[in-house]
Amino acid sequence: MPRLEDAISNVLPDDGAAGALAGRVWRTELEGPSVVAIRDGAAFDISRAFPTMRDLCEAADPAAELARADGERVGALDAILANTPPDSRDRSKPWLLAPNDLQAIKAAGVTFVISMLERVIEERARGNPDAAAAIRAEVNRLVGDDLAKLKPGSEQAAKLKQVMIEQGVWSQYLEVGIGPDAEIFSKAPPMAAVGTGMDAGLHPKSSWNNPEPEVVLAVSSAGRIVGASLGNDVNLRDFEGRSALLLSKAKDNNASCAIGPFIRFFDRSFSLDDVRQTTVRLVVEGPEGFRMEGSSSIAKISRDPEDLVAQMIGPHHQYPDGAVLFLGTMFAPIEDRDTPGQGFTHKVGDIVTVAAPKLGRLVNRMRHSGDCEPWTFGAGALMRNLAKRRLI
Repeated sequence: MPRLEDAISNVLPDDGAAGALAGRVWRTELEGPSVVAIRDGAAFDISRAFPTMRDLCEAADPAAELARADGERVGALDAILANTPPDSRDRSKPWLLAPNDLQAIKAAGVTFVISMLERVIEERARGNPDAAAAIRAEVNRLVGDDLAKLKPGSEQAAKLKQVMIEQGVWSQYLEVGIGPDAEIFSKAPPMAAVGTGMDAGLHPKSSWNNPEPEVVLAVSSAGRIVGASLGNDVNLRDFEGRSALLLSKAKDNNASCAIGPFIRFFDRSFSLDDVRQTTVRLVVEGPEGFRMEGSSSIAKISRDPEDLVAQMIGPHHQYPDGAVLFLGTMFAPIEDRDTPGQGFTHKVGDIVTVAAPKLGRLVNRMRHSGDCEPWTFGAGALMRNLAKRRLI
């Protein structure tokens, strides 16, 4: 059986701590969290300069400020990671948290036209290959055989919409997939995300669910993208499949939002163009010996990250504490796990790894949400703790 403790032995990017990496750790002696800089294999508390990660994201140049910030050495990163899994944690020592705090947690859905169109075509053709082929041929006639070039909201996309309506395959997913307006929803409340090395939650009534490996952008209150992290937008396919109005239940339950291991801020070693070319890798290792791997390339995204951020924040909607934004995934696991033809679903005890070369590894164990650590430390508790420490 895979062990969470073994899976988190190394979570750093391929270039180690060469980038501008910041995270958060829980410090029991302070009764609260601290923002830390990751340097030379250790975590340094920079809360005197930046009491919250929100404050660091609001800086004019977060990477430069991070490099300049002095801080107390909290401990070796390996030791902090080893102390993070709940089952083996020594609560007198520090452990890793999700890197975001006061930011709104938002997510974009249906951002990969290729996978979305294929799924809708197959579903609406109801297993009839001739019907699917006819719909696909009409799509190709309109937009060519490279669906990655289809721009949502364009005149070409509007023509495709009309054809698919005539074919009887239009859906609300296609509307946000190729229409002018992106789907952007609230994944979880601020402070609710879990970090690497922690348990991630599944609603106990769900029998069909899956991980969604994604890149997560860190966005300032001015709408400026300042860095990125990794995320797992855990999804309950059976709940959402029953009704789109159950999206909040399908997405937001205790510990269902995982972000980490760190935020990597933009500098000479890492930029938004790197994000645009990122390939996110997923590995699921089950307690029964099951193993599944897959990948998702941001290069195939249908809406540019800057467009998604502009649709999330601006004159129409402000986030004074900034936001973190999941960019969406094109990887939907379909490999049969138990019964042929029934596809993939999680088992309790699955170890899920979301990885990218310049962002590191986000590792979580899947449990029922009620069995994960309860979320008890919110924004109010954070403000009281920072005030007690005379940081605000």
